[in-house]
Amino acid sequence: MKELFQHSAMSDGITVRVAVNFLPEQSRIEQGKWFWVYHIRIENDSDHTVQLLTRHWRITDGQGEVNVVEGDGVVGEQPVLEPGRSHDYVSGCPLSTPTGSMEGYYTFRRDDGAFLRAAIPFFPLAAPATAG
Repeated sequence: MKELFQHSAMSDGITVRVAVNFLPEQSRIEQGKWFWVYHIRIENDSDHTVQLLTRHWRITDGQGEVNVVEGDGVVGEQPVLEPGRSHDYVSGCPLSTPTGSMEGYYTFRRDDGAFLRAAIPFFPLAAPATAG
């Protein structure tokens, strides 16, 4: 089954694509916990080899509470992408509300030593309405 990337952003020759899905089997709605999984594809369409160094996420829940998450790499990796190559990974996001959003950026170092920031597109997190 081919994944449909619903959101994308391009910065300095780096395209970030996102597909997000609500996971009811990982959620505990009766306990106020909702869970989404997101698939990220990072494509290097530039003329330089780049290495992903850090990530910066801004996660907002349905009540407007913002959680900023920063760290090295993605899922424990700092992938090197040659021109024309891509890197995929999957991660998850729990929230205490049935809606929210995520956005952010990655910091890369190019093979010439320059640093660049690639936008992670804004994407909504929305659990389907449940019959009550």
